Amino acid sequence: MEKSIIDRLRSEGCIFAEEETQLLISEASSVEDLMKMVEIRASGLPLEYVLGFTMFYGQRIIVERGVFIPRQRTVFLVKHTEALTRIGDIVIDLCCGSGAVGAVIATDVNKISLHSVDIDPVAVKCASRNIADIGGHVYKGDLYNALPCSLRGRVNIIVANVPYVPTDAIKLLPQEARLYEPKVALDGGKDGLDLQRKVAEGAPRWLAPGGHLLVETSKRQAAKTFEIFTNAGLMTKIARDEELDATVVIGTNSGKG
Repeated sequence: MEKSIIDRLRSEGCIFAEEETQLLISEASSVEDLMKMVEIRASGLPLEYVLGFTMFYGQRIIVERGVFIPRQRTVFLVKHTEALTRIGDIVIDLCCGSGAVGAVIATDVNKISLHSVDIDPVAVKCASRNIADIGGHVYKGDLYNALPCSLRGRVNIIVANVPYVPTDAIKLLPQEARLYEPKVALDGGKDGLDLQRKVAEGAPRWLAPGGHLLVETSKRQAAKTFEIFTNAGLMTKIARDEELDATVVIGTNSGKG
């Protein structure tokens, strides 16, 4: 049976058919359930949606259909955020999607006050499931507008994996992303940086003195993201991991917001 599943998935273009087969077998509750999952996967639905979860930085993250699937490159963003986060910090996770970034940080650092935000109600529901056991809060709304005013000027960390794909480049994305993931989680506007501008402009008003803003961006966009951060009054630096093809821009609030 295992070989037939591998062959079925491979025939539909699944590059990692062996690994996917093992995951499907381990998660299926019965042979009937397994065959159903195999057919759904073979139809093109992303594996994470078929399984209902993904492994992200060692943590099992619930992924519901219609929610942006966490990318492994985003581990680089998490690592840099955790390096700056201290016990007791107030952490905001903007455009949180499944809530993966905030959930991992809250689990690893402990005793932070986590506030996650997304404009998509499907994402808000999914994020709520992922951070329910760690005492975080999830809000539906447009970036900072969704947050309690009481947090203004007190936030230690803002982490934001906002959409940064230029609108015209969405058609070049892999089929699984184009067909199944929400456009609102991918489309960053004409140059891909519309949301980054909004996040950076608002950050000084929400960050405490010495607080940090971290965003994921592309290698090609990094210089422009750096400029956006500095124009917002943040002390800025760029971190890059070639192996993961991951770029993070980090801004620090030097004064009062």
